[in-house]
Amino acid sequence: MAKEVKNVNYGLEKIFEDAQDFLPLLGTDYVEFYVGNAKQSAHFYKTAFGFQSFAYKGLETGSRDQVSYVLKQDKIRLVLTTPLTSSSPINDHIVKHGDGVKVVALWVDDARKSYEETTKRGAKSYMEPTVETDEHGEVVRAGIYTYGETV
Repeated sequence: MAKEVKNVNYGLEKIFEDAQDFLPLLGTDYVEFYVGNAKQSAHFYKTAFGFQSFAYKGLETGSRDQVSYVLKQDKIRLVLTTPLTSSSPINDHIVKHGDGVKVVALWVDDARKSYEETTKRGAKSYMEPTVETDEHGEVVRAGIYTYGETV
């Protein structure tokens, strides 16, 4: 005879009813890896895991210091970045840590406010809010360190 299963709500209980989320996250935009060979890494992710090419930045597009391949699978976006010179900070990072995650880009409603709220609570700044624009629109990017040198 089967035992009746009780439905349990595992939601978070608010300790303070009026508490507000100071950093509401809308999702993950992309994860960027610093790698020794972005072309080979992109081939591996496409072959082994079924990712598709989405975007490219390199010498052909005017980038003289780094090459990046953006791969996509459903809602997941990976950016694989390689330095083009040994004097690059990206190269220094790879020499020190090996291939690995450097950036976890999160979607927020207001990057300026998110930056302000996190840094006033003690987060270490990586990049102050910066506006980037092109013919498709504008985006505000900002960054804080999470753990180690990951931002």
